[in-house]
Amino acid sequence: MKILYPKYYDTFSCIAAACPDSCCKEWAVDVDEQAAACYRGLPGELGERLRAVLRDTEDGTVMEIENGRCPMWQQDGLCRIHAELGHDALCRTCREFPRLRHDYGSFAELGLELSCPEAARLIFTGDDTQVISRDALEEEEGTEEETLQILLSARQVSLQILDRYRLPEALQLLLLYGYSVQNQIDGGEPAVFDPEKDLALSRQYALPGDRDAFLSFFMGLEILTDRWKLRLEKALPAPVWDARLKKLAKYMINRYYLQAVSDYDLVCRVKLTVIACLLVAFLGGDPVSTSQLFSKEIENDPDNLEAILDGAYTAAGLTDGNLLGFTMMR
Repeated sequence: MKILYPKYYDTFSCIAAACPDSCCKEWAVDVDEQAAACYRGLPGELGERLRAVLRDTEDGTVMEIENGRCPMWQQDGLCRIHAELGHDALCRTCREFPRLRHDYGSFAELGLELSCPEAARLIFTGDDTQVISRDALEEEEGTEEETLQILLSARQVSLQILDRYRLPEALQLLLLYGYSVQNQIDGGEPAVFDPEKDLALSRQYALPGDRDAFLSFFMGLEILTDRWKLRLEKALPAPVWDARLKKLAKYMINRYYLQAVSDYDLVCRVKLTVIACLLVAFLGGDPVSTSQLFSKEIENDPDNLEAILDGAYTAAGLTDGNLLGFTMMR
C-alpha cells in the first residue's frame, strides 16, 4: 500500500516535560480493551492505582482525570506507566497520539494532530512537502474510486487557491469551489474553478456578518478549558488576517477533504475549514497556539466536531452569507 505524509511527520518527537500544554491535561484518556485488561491485572502499587482510576462507560474504558490531569502524570511531567513499564505498555491512545492515519483503499495518509503543541509547531513551520513510501499492507477494497479521484483533484486545486490568493479571498473561493465540486460528486457537471466569477458571487451572497451569532454557536458547545471560554468571551470585533493561518487551512483541507468519500458530503467539510480559520482569526493572538487550542477544544471532541458539521447547514451563525461577510471585514 502507498503511504503519503508530509515531510515534517518523521521529525516529530514528544517534548514530554517541556510541553506547554501536555496531552495528559484535561482529557480523560480512552483505554483500549487490551491495555485495560493488562492494567487491571498488574500487581503491586501501580496496579492498585490503575484499578482505582479506570472507569467503564458505555463507550469503553477511560482513565479519569484528577485535579485536571491524568493520574499517571508525575510531578516531572512524565508518565508513570511509561517510566515503570516502558513505551509498549501505554494504551493505544497514548502510544499513537498525535499521529493520524486515514486509509483510502489504494493508499493511506499520515499526519499529526494540531492539538499537540509540538505538532502544531511543525504544522505551521515544518516542511510539508509530501513524501511517498510503501508498507507491507495490501490494498483494501471498497473505496469509491471515482469519488476519491474527484476529491483528490479538487483538493489539489483548493491547496493551490491558498497559495495564490490572500486568505480572505482564498476562503471565499474555497467555499464557492466546494459547492461546485459537491455538484460533481452528486452527478452534475465537472467542477470548474472560475475565480473571477466566484469572487463576484461572494460579494453578491455576503451578508454584514453576525459576529455574535457566530461566537454564540461555539459558546454553546462543550467547553473543556477556562482558557477557551475566556478567548471566546474576549474575541475581537473583526478577524485578524494573519497570513500564517493559511497553514491552518491547509491542515484542515488535508485532514478532512478526502473523508467526504465516506458520505459524499464535501460542503460541510469545506465549511469546517472556513469556520476554523475565521474563528481563530476572531480570537487573535499567536495563530499557532490559538489553532492548537481550537483543535484541542473542537477536533478532539467528537460531539463538538459533529455539531459543526451539522451546524454548517442549520446554525444561524454558520450560514454562507455570514461566513462570506466575515471575509470582507477589514
